[in-house]
Amino acid sequence: MRRADRLFQIIQSLRRARGPITADAIAAELETSKRTIYRDIAALIGQRVPIRGEAGVGYVLDDGCHMPPLMLTPDEIEVAVVGAQWVQGRADPALRRAAADLIAKIAASAPDRLRPLVLEPAAAAAPPSRANAADTIDMPQLRAWIIAARKVRLVYRDERGQQTERTIWPIAIGYLETVRHVVAWCELRGDFRHFRADRIVDADFLEDRIPERPAALRRRWRQQELAAHRAP
Repeated sequence: MRRADRLFQIIQSLRRARGPITADAIAAELETSKRTIYRDIAALIGQRVPIRGEAGVGYVLDDGCHMPPLMLTPDEIEVAVVGAQWVQGRADPALRRAAADLIAKIAASAPDRLRPLVLEPAAAAAPPSRANAADTIDMPQLRAWIIAARKVRLVYRDERGQQTERTIWPIAIGYLETVRHVVAWCELRGDFRHFRADRIVDADFLEDRIPERPAALRRRWRQQELAAHRAP
């Protein structure tokens, strides 16, 4: 790997990390020595890249590191295109349009030598095996309510056809092969629940704010899901 490419990848590793990352971890990712990483980080700091480091803890990239808005590698272009193709085949109409727009923007912004990776990619997402179930809730508004951390009152019909009314704290949308699931804390059950978007009979988008941070709720949900999968 050229040194310029390695310096760029170090910045990418720091930008991607959610906390401090050690020189050992960066060296393993880039398949080089820890001493090389020390020299490269010193060079980046000398070029005024806002990197902070603490012995035994690792390095972090402070705010204020500005890079060109679109510098994608061939692999990154392929990931973006395949991911957008998957969304085009499975998401709601608003996200399908956004996925098509994303592919068009990448094609327009990519250098000539990389444009064939967008227009004629080597990999492609398979189409859904069955027709998508129609959502019976306004998905763009639901995404807006998740971002705004507000409650939703649902009338929900389960697999047996029984209807219940409940107030939920939506925290995520799961895009499965042919259906969408709303992940939420359910006030009725006092626990996390998954609601199929095609079984929602009615939805009232409330102005009441969720009393907990959505990020904290998502962490608790992931921990609960992980524990459930590990259980014998």
